[in-house]
Amino acid sequence: MIARRGRFVPQSFKPEHFRWDWDDPVATITLARPEKKNPLTFESYDELTDTFRRLAVTPEVRAVVLTGEGGNFCSGGDVFEIIGPLTEMTMPELLAFTRMTGDLVKAMRAAPQIVVAAVDGVAAGAGAILAMAADLRIATPRTKTAFLFTRVGLAGCDMGACAILPRIIGQGRAAELLYTGRSMNAEEGLAWGFYNRLVDPDALLTEAHTLARRLAEGPMFAHAMTKRQLDQEWAMSIETAIEAEAQAQAICMQTRDFRRAFEAFAAKRKPVFKGN
Repeated sequence: MIARRGRFVPQSFKPEHFRWDWDDPVATITLARPEKKNPLTFESYDELTDTFRRLAVTPEVRAVVLTGEGGNFCSGGDVFEIIGPLTEMTMPELLAFTRMTGDLVKAMRAAPQIVVAAVDGVAAGAGAILAMAADLRIATPRTKTAFLFTRVGLAGCDMGACAILPRIIGQGRAAELLYTGRSMNAEEGLAWGFYNRLVDPDALLTEAHTLARRLAEGPMFAHAMTKRQLDQEWAMSIETAIEAEAQAQAICMQTRDFRRAFEAFAAKRKPVFKGN
C-alpha cells in the first residue's frame, strides 16, 4: 500500500491478501482463494479493515464492488488458519479477535463510498456478514447465504449480525437464520430484501459494476450523508431523526454539486457531479 498523508493511491495499490482492480472511479475488491471458496484469514481481515479505513480519505474512489473469485463469494473464516488456532486461545486473545473482526464491519459502514456486494455461490459465516455489511447486494440464482455460527457451537450474534440483519430482512426472519444456521437460498434472499436483485452468474460483475458506476456518477458527498443517516437513525426517535435529516440536507445544500444540479436543470442538460 502506498501511503500519502493517510491515503493510498488507488492505481498503485497492491494488497497481499486480496485482489484490487481500479477502473476510475470504481474499485473492485476480489477475495481470491477460489480453491477454498475464498475464506478469510487473520491477515486478510486486517488488510481489508485497513483498506476500508483508508477509503474514508480517498475521494478518487467513489464506489466499491466486493466480490469473490471462482463462482463463490466467501466461505467465512479459514478452518485451519483461523478456526483451529481459535480453539487454543485464551479469553483475552479471543476477545481481541472478535473485536478485530467487528472492526471490518465498522470500517465498511464508516467508509463514505457505497459498497456493492456481487455474491455468487457460497456466502457463509463471515462471508455472509461481508455481504450483509455492504450497502447493496446483487446475487445469482445459485447463491446460498448462511449465518452458520450456531452450527459450529457459537452464537448468532457475530460481527453485528443481530443489529444489522433484522434491519434488512426483519426480526423474525433474522432470528430464524441466526438460530438455525440454515442456508437462505437466492429466491428467499430476494423476496426478503437481503438481495436487491438476482442476475445470471455470467452477468454478475457487469451488473455490479454498472450499478457502482451509476452511483459513482452521482453526488458523492450526498450519498455519503445518506449512508451515514441510514446507519445512525435506527438509534434515534422519529423527532430526532427528522431534525438530523434537516441538518444533513442543509449541509448538502451548501455543496457545489447542489448548485451544479440546479444549473444543469436550468440549461436542460445532465448534471456532472464532482463530490464537493
